[in-house]
Amino acid sequence: MTIKRVGIVGSGIMGASIAELASKAGFEVMLRSRSREAADEALAKVARSLGRQVEKAKITAEEQAAALARITPVTDVGDLEYCDLVVESIVEDLPAKKALFAELDAACGSGTILATNTSTLPILDLAVSVSRADRVLGIHFFNPATVMPLVEVVPALTTSGETFDTAWQFALACGKTPVRSKDQAGFIVNALLFPYLNAAVRMLEADVATMEDIDTAMKGGCGFPMGPFELLDLIGLDTSLSILERLYEERREPGCVPAGKLRQMVTARKLGRKTGSGFYSYAPAGTRAPAR
Repeated sequence: MTIKRVGIVGSGIMGASIAELASKAGFEVMLRSRSREAADEALAKVARSLGRQVEKAKITAEEQAAALARITPVTDVGDLEYCDLVVESIVEDLPAKKALFAELDAACGSGTILATNTSTLPILDLAVSVSRADRVLGIHFFNPATVMPLVEVVPALTTSGETFDTAWQFALACGKTPVRSKDQAGFIVNALLFPYLNAAVRMLEADVATMEDIDTAMKGGCGFPMGPFELLDLIGLDTSLSILERLYEERREPGCVPAGKLRQMVTARKLGRKTGSGFYSYAPAGTRAPAR
């Protein structure tokens, strides 16, 4: 199956960056949000990102204009009817995703592939909730999608070989390195990453070291580009808690039981960069300091 038109549902950071990625790869993109204001703001995010790339001479002004011209912001799910592929990137909540997939199933042509950008939820649960289980799978981009090279392609038990191959080729066309994962909690990366992040929070709770020293140690000792607390703030503490809960639900491993401090911070709405405060605090200009 050939992909020409891609629908993106969700106008947050991930939705906008996937839309940018697909448009730069030459796909016609329908970027759907629930309101015109949100859809327009998502397009503005893409424009700002492309503008920075022009300033750094990574792309030309002509390439910027062409990429923007390939993105159409929409608010009606029905506008995605003729898309070959729709990638969902909304809140990490299974009932919400099921409700959206039901809308997409009714609105899109029978040949449309429905993909989810979930980082941990079961693909099969989404697949069996629609009439085209063979055309549902996971295409998990990492944040920021325009920079991170990896994409996890996750077939459900019901996913057809043609659907998987088409998604794999789409990832390659976007300039990404795809890997195949079994449909299990956390797939590959998060199944390994989040017990480590959780262990870092527990280490902080036990006063083994300060979070600054833990971050410095993991960057200097393991060569990681970010320390665990910097990464938790980037991912979002609410998202991190949700992933750990899902991992524990499926694996029942003690290392996946969310640390108490992580739960407390989510309750206090200290969610990281997106709220301006998490393990670190973030000034409007982007400077960082330990949150006290």
